[in-house]
Amino acid sequence: MAGESKSSPAEPSASPPARKVWSLPLAPASRRSFVWAQVIIVFLFLEIVLWAPTRDIRNRWAVITMITILVLVLMDRPSLERLGLRLPRTFGASVVLGIGFAMVVLSAALVYWAGGQIPANQTWPGLQSVWGYVIWALIQEFILQSFFFNRFEELYGGSAAVWIASALFAAAHLPSPILTTATLIGALFFCEMFRRYRSIYPLGVAHAMLGLSIFLIMPDSLLHHMRVGIGYLRY
Repeated sequence: MAGESKSSPAEPSASPPARKVWSLPLAPASRRSFVWAQVIIVFLFLEIVLWAPTRDIRNRWAVITMITILVLVLMDRPSLERLGLRLPRTFGASVVLGIGFAMVVLSAALVYWAGGQIPANQTWPGLQSVWGYVIWALIQEFILQSFFFNRFEELYGGSAAVWIASALFAAAHLPSPILTTATLIGALFFCEMFRRYRSIYPLGVAHAMLGLSIFLIMPDSLLHHMRVGIGYLRY
């Protein structure tokens, strides 16, 4: 799922430097500690969601986590562009969707060439699961880009943020070896595209395409219904 592109003269080659705008009057050193505290707290909350022993606890913490993310995001009063919530420019969206579609075709072709069965799962996922995954892909991009990437970009700059946010995103998909590997590669692509073009909407579509291609080419005996955390171990 990795890929990179060169921008046209009409598009900026990289996002503008992170604007240091926040609502609390903190000194730079205190601000860095505050940003790191946000990252740690949200990641720990996500891990509780993934590893809690019962569904009720996981659902409760999922709500707590999303509220926490929204509060922390809005606290800094960021612009829609900073969050990646503006409508995408045509060139950037074309690059993201074009590379995403090419990777779907390439991965399916490689599996077919290697003798794999396509589709790998005859009865799963159903149509309802597909639509649910499309929505979930967009939510994941908001968490990855609008929250984690933006904070690492503020701390270390855009290039380093691509790698740090991607590694964190992949770690959240343990212990599934396929999803951990795929999400590391995919997140490097998504974060770099976000750094360049600053819109999560085409990223959400590309994320959904690439995730559904994994449904298509990988047997559920390896995917465990795309579960991670405790759900993967209990499958």
